[in-house]
Order: sequence, then C-alpha cells, then structure tokens
Amino acid sequence: MSQLRNLYLFFYNLLQALGWALSLFRILSTFFSTKSINGTFSSAGELILVQELPSVFITFVAWSLSEVIRYSHYALNCIGSPPHWITFMRYNTFIFLYPIGIFPGEMWLMYQALPYIKEQNLYADSLPFSYSKFIMALLFCYPFLWMKLYLHLFKQRRSKLGKQPKKKRN
Repeated sequence: MSQLRNLYLFFYNLLQALGWALSLFRILSTFFSTKSINGTFSSAGELILVQELPSVFITFVAWSLSEVIRYSHYALNCIGSPPHWITFMRYNTFIFLYPIGIFPGEMWLMYQALPYIKEQNLYADSLPFSYSKFIMALLFCYPFLWMKLYLHLFKQRRSKLGKQPKKKRN
C-alpha cells in the first residue's frame, strides 16, 4: 500500500509541476513573441481589465517558478532522495521569488484592482460587507501575515539544509 501511495503522490506532483511549467512556458513564449505584458494573457480568452496589468505577469511568473521547483522536489522525493540541486533550489529560491510575488505582484494587483472593484460594486449582493473595504483591510494586514509565513519558510530551510558553517577569518 505504501508503494501505491508513493506512486500516486509521484504522479500527482509530477503532473502539477508539468502543468505549472506548461503555463509558464505559454505565458513567457507569448511575452517574448509580442514583447508586451499586455498581450501576454490574450490566449486565456475573455479577460477583465486587471489581467493586463504588469502585476499579474509578475505574480504569475513568481508563482509558476516556485511551483515548478516545489512540485518537482515533491515528486522526486516520492521516489527517493531528490538531487541536491533541486533541494537547494526548493529551499532558496523563495528568498527572492516570494517578496517579488507578494509586493510588486499580489499587493500591487489588489491595489490596482480597487477602482474596478468599487466601480463594478463586486459581490455587493452576496456579501454582508463592502468587498473593496475588505481588500483595503487585507492590504493593510498582508505585510504582517506575509512576514510570519516568510519567517516560517526560513525555519523550514534551516531544518532541511542545516546551518551553514561560518568560515573562520585568518
């Protein structure tokens, strides 16, 4: 039963990694062929205004890169020990990808979407509160919540990679 479970987890994580890699490839190939962030998501079909903003592109690239690395690591871990370089990437690339995905990506996107949310009065009929005010409150809390998760990732990094020995000065 353990082998069946590991086989399932291997294929699940492999397919996740391939899916994210394919999505990243399509977005980047469109970006490089059009040389424009605005045309990047045109292959996705009917879009709202916000999806053509650079913050969407930044968020998607940061997420995709981190997910390809993460799911590849998980898949290889299911069939044995992953190569050191993939483990190294898994526990180090978040250091720069996570802040890029959060600040110029997710938070900037939410801020840029506020006029659209207010204009369209989104979710007014289904929520007992103002969705735009909720997004503003979320933007205020986001850095604090982000920092807690970011520091947790450093703890995971230390537990998986161990402390790096300090070089002695001569």
